[in-house]
Parts: sequence; structure tokens; C-alpha cells
Amino acid sequence: MRTSLLASVLFAASLSALPLQAKELLNSSYDIARELFAEINPVFIEHWERQTGEKLGIKQSHAGSSRQAQAILQGLRADVVTYNQVTDVDVLHQKGKLIPADWKTRLPNDSSPYYSTMAFLVRKDNPKNIKDWNDLTRNDVQLVFPNPKTSGNGRYTYLAAWGAAHRQFDGDEDKIREQVGNFINQVAVFDTGGRAATTTFVERNIGDALITFESEVNNIIAQYPEAGFELVVPPTNVLAEFPVTWIDRNVERNGTADAARAYLEFLYTAEAQRILADYFYRVHNEDVAAEVAERFPETELFKVEDIFGSWEQAMEVHFANGGTLDQLQARGR
Repeated sequence: MRTSLLASVLFAASLSALPLQAKELLNSSYDIARELFAEINPVFIEHWERQTGEKLGIKQSHAGSSRQAQAILQGLRADVVTYNQVTDVDVLHQKGKLIPADWKTRLPNDSSPYYSTMAFLVRKDNPKNIKDWNDLTRNDVQLVFPNPKTSGNGRYTYLAAWGAAHRQFDGDEDKIREQVGNFINQVAVFDTGGRAATTTFVERNIGDALITFESEVNNIIAQYPEAGFELVVPPTNVLAEFPVTWIDRNVERNGTADAARAYLEFLYTAEAQRILADYFYRVHNEDVAAEVAERFPETELFKVEDIFGSWEQAMEVHFANGGTLDQLQARGR
């Protein structure tokens, strides 16, 4: 099983031919970031060559972020990770000592160069009149989103729904569990990652609402204009951070420490922030954020720590075997 997981992630990596003299980076990233980094990479490669005179190649590996982290622990020699959940980076220290415990302090904004939130992709003219998390608990609404056990995307969706219920019911645990249980019961398909969930909704025509990152919803709408899909951003939502780090042990072995750090620092530049905003990620650069403000509906964002104490507590209480997610799923069977 361990060997097959690593092999599948390696197979998913882009293996574009590169000049033999070029230094190479491998970016291990979440499932729906392929197109984003396909655009960022050549811009950074040109920037790097201007700055250093060195040629550089960048390969990509994509899957659910938890699977990606596990592959690194099993030996995938990624130089950098660009993930969508803090715990999938933390595990590289906790289980492999591949990075230091204080990795979040090495880059601005807790090493999260951009952020997003969850949104609903609904079908043309929004026939089920879906506007808020409450609407996703109705018996006539079928949902598609990634499995929270395997996908950071899916965990954010679950925690956003729980957090919205927490605010609606002023922390009443019984009412929150009932609401989120009804929400889980409406899931038609739990895919392993965000891109698989998109395929289920768009190409297999399953479900009334796809729940995924706001960026992915906007990109789907742009990719399938004839479908008439619509974006819904609920009024209460979760702050989804996108943490990044270089993998200390790997960059030392690969001789790529300077390029790996520069690659991640580049994500904070105005040039990269504009690319991120073009893919409908929310950005920290104030000038760029002001330029693109009209693209992003207002929503009240809460941090995972505000509702759940910490990511560690959320993982233990909700996503561990036998945790709240398993309990709610069992209740619905």
C-alpha cells in the first residue's frame, strides 16, 4: 500500500524534459493547483535566470494534500510544498522531522502567501435557490465535495459548515450536530480530492451543488461558460490558508535550498500575487487586493482556531477514526 501510494503520486508528477544542466525543483501541491502553478512556474524560471544567470526546471506533483504529505514521508523528494491546510505541513515535522517545528515563522502571514474560502457551484439559474449553508441540509439538495479524510479541501468544507452552524445556534452542540449531520447526509459523492469532485459534478452531472474553494468555482465557471454555472459565497465562511514551505532535509540533499526559498518568496511579489488573483485566490498584497476587490464577494470569515481551538483539536475531534465525522456518517446510514 505504501509503495503504491508513492508510485501513484510520482506518476502524477509532471515529467517535462529539462536541460541536463538545469537545477530542478519538485513542487508537491494540492489537487486543483495544476493550472495555477503551470502559469507561475515559467514566470519564476525567467525571474530566477535574470537574477542568477542559472537555468531552472520545475516539476509538479498533485493529489489531495494529505496524500501528498504522506508520499513525502514515504520518500518523495519534493523540494517545496504548496498545500491548502496547515496540518498537512505540520505532519512533515511531526512524523518525519523533515522541517523545523517553527516553519510557519519563516515567511510572512504564517507562511501563507494567499488565501481563499469555500463557495458553492450551482447549476444554471440556481434552480434549488441555494444561498447559505442551511440550504444544503434540505432533502431535495444533493452535494458533492471531497472526502475530509483525504482532502484539505473537504476538511475546510466540513469545518465551514460546522462553524456556520456554531454561529447560527450560538454554540449549542446538539443543534450543531443535528445541522451538520443533515448536511453530511445530503452528500451524493465523497471524492478523494478537489479535482475529482469537480469531474463528478461537471462531467458526470451529479449533484445540485459542488462545494470547493472559491478559486476553483470561478475557474470552473470560466472553463464551462456554456453550462451557465453560478457562484454562491455564503455569508459566514472559513478562512482557508494555503501554507508553503521548503523541505529542509530534501533541499539539502538535492542542492536546491537557494532556489526553493526564492521560489516561495516569489509568491509574495506583486507579479505573482496578480497571477494568484487572476485564478481567484484572495491575496495579502494591499495594492493588488485593492485592484481586484470587485471580484470577491464580501463574507464574514472565521479562523479554524476561533471555533475549534486549534487545527490539532479539529483533527482529533472531528476527523480521527471514530471521531465526529464518522459518527455523523454512521447516523445517516
